[in-house]
Formats: sequence, structure tokens, C-alpha cells
Amino acid sequence: MATPQKLRSIETQVRDSLQYALMCVQAGKHIHLDKPAGESLELFERILKSADRQKLIVQMGYMYRYNPAWLLLKDFHRRGWLGDIFEVHAVMSKVIGDQDRIELAQYAGGTMFELGCHLIDLVVDLLGEPVGTPSFHRHSGAQPDMLRDNMLSVLEYPRATVSIKSSALEVEGFARRHLCVCGTQGTVHIQPLDKPKVQVAFSHPRDNYSQDYQEILFPKPFERYVADAADMAQVLRGEKDISFSFAHDLAVQRTILRASGLI
Repeated sequence: MATPQKLRSIETQVRDSLQYALMCVQAGKHIHLDKPAGESLELFERILKSADRQKLIVQMGYMYRYNPAWLLLKDFHRRGWLGDIFEVHAVMSKVIGDQDRIELAQYAGGTMFELGCHLIDLVVDLLGEPVGTPSFHRHSGAQPDMLRDNMLSVLEYPRATVSIKSSALEVEGFARRHLCVCGTQGTVHIQPLDKPKVQVAFSHPRDNYSQDYQEILFPKPFERYVADAADMAQVLRGEKDISFSFAHDLAVQRTILRASGLI
């Protein structure tokens, strides 16, 4: 019987995470890397190339990848029930306290880098890497820090436009975190993302779904990272392939850095 591998945890700042990740991969270890993948695209790409050569797993910690509402939306899209996607709106905000703002202000990417990255991961999964990322960065709070606390990024696609909004100022921001995907044959609106509830409408009935707007609830609360760990365990046991390719993770990181004004 094979000896179970021990799990190790390294806690560090975002600016140092890639250095430690590289050390782990160079030592032949599979890793789960929290988001975002640092500020150096070159170093992240080096980590992925090293992992690829050694057949190692690098799993990113974007927390909505296994959200049941998101998986349902992806299934609708896979079945062709949404038609051609032409519009996506997404918001991820909250009130960030003064002390945490000081910490976050050390990163020039602001709230898009810290929070909006989760949404960018979903959009790139759905539509691929955008062809353009015009963005608008504001410091709107009264606090005397340099935090970009009010940010909007537009991800441009040949046939679709995506808007992603993220701020550190929104009262009850968790309740309004949402993702709305509009296609020529259906619309799916998830709100809130953390305790998912879905409203969906189709151009005509689909299986057990009617044409008009209907609400879909999920019986169990969404627990972050539980499904991630289970998925990684299946990959390690050789039961399945990794769910997200290194090419996807690299495209996500490029998009995050562009949307955050870092490249």
C-alpha cells in the first residue's frame, strides 16, 4: 500500500507566494496556490512550466469554480441552451476596514486584483481570454490611503462585452455579489454568489425548465474549497484529469494583471 503524502501549509503575503510556490514545485510537490497568482507573470509562468515538466498539479484557489450555481450555468451553456453569449455583468464588493485597506493598498492592483480576480476566472472559463481590457480605477473612499477601492474592468470579446465591478466600499456587498450571463436564447442571473440563488429564463422551454423567469434554489449551503480539495484528491489518485489547464490559469493571470492596471 502506498504511503499517504503529508499535507503542508505555507502562509505568506501575496508578494511572496510565488517564491514559495516555486520552491515547492522545484522540490517535486503538488501545490494548491491561493489567488491571485502574485504580481509577476514571468514567475508564475516559470512555476507552471516547471510543474508541467514534472507532471505536478498546480491548483488555483479561485473560490467559485465549484459553486453549484456556476456549475449549473456552465451546464446550460454546454447544452447550448443560452445560445450565443453577448453580455456578462458581474460584481464582487464588500466594505474593507481601515487596517485591511492599508495592507491591501500595498498592491497597486487594488480591489480588482484582490476580489475581482474571482470573477475574471469565471469569465475566462466561459469565454476565453479577452481581446481587450479597458479599465477604470478610482480611489473613492475618504481614507487617506492609496487603495484603488472602486474599480471597473471591461473585457472585450468579438461578440460579447463583459463588465466586472469591484469595490471596498459597498454596504452589504456580500448580498449583491452577482453574475449575470445573457445569451441569445437564455439569461442566467446568480445572486448572491456566496449563498447561491439562480434566476433563469429561456427563449423556449428546456427539459424541466419553463420559458419565463424561474428561481432555482440549492438545498445545501455552498462551502468554499471543499470541492476543490476533493477534485485535487481525485487527480492525485489518477481518477480524473486536472479540471483547469495551465493555459487557462495563465490566461486568467494575464487578464487579472491587465484589468488591474499592472501590465
